[in-house]
Amino acid sequence: MNQHTRKTIIGIMGPGEQATTTDLQNAYQLGQLIAQQGWVLLTGGRNVGVMEAASQGAKAAQGLTIGILPGNNTSGVSSVVDIAIVTDMGNARNNINVLSSDIVIACGMSAGTASEIALAVKSNKSVILLNDDLNSQDFFQKLAPNIHIAHSVNDAIALTQSILFNC
Repeated sequence: MNQHTRKTIIGIMGPGEQATTTDLQNAYQLGQLIAQQGWVLLTGGRNVGVMEAASQGAKAAQGLTIGILPGNNTSGVSSVVDIAIVTDMGNARNNINVLSSDIVIACGMSAGTASEIALAVKSNKSVILLNDDLNSQDFFQKLAPNIHIAHSVNDAIALTQSILFNC
């Protein structure tokens, strides 16, 4: 009997238009490494910021990319998203992003990213924070034990592996 193993989905959440150069570089590398692990990348699907950079990185490594879009059509979708899911839910789609991900990696920080982290905490999802904002790290670590701090992209991938395989 042939057993099917469900693909691991790693969600990368982060700023769109407000993403910093560091956020974009980290997101691209994360996307590449996620694809190289054979995991599926899930983002907000738009062609801006962390979403675009992570998707570009995953595609560069021949990975599978999923984008959960806020609108009622594929307008603004990244050209490297393989599976675009149209929600017509605006920011409420953040809950879909979080619940569909096995692990959430927050790359950078914005109000939308903070809302996704909060939803992940409420749903008992593991979250890896990849940013140098000590205030946000401190705040989220006080909310839940499943918040992990990564100091580099490689650290984030190592934490992801540890969480996935030691559960």
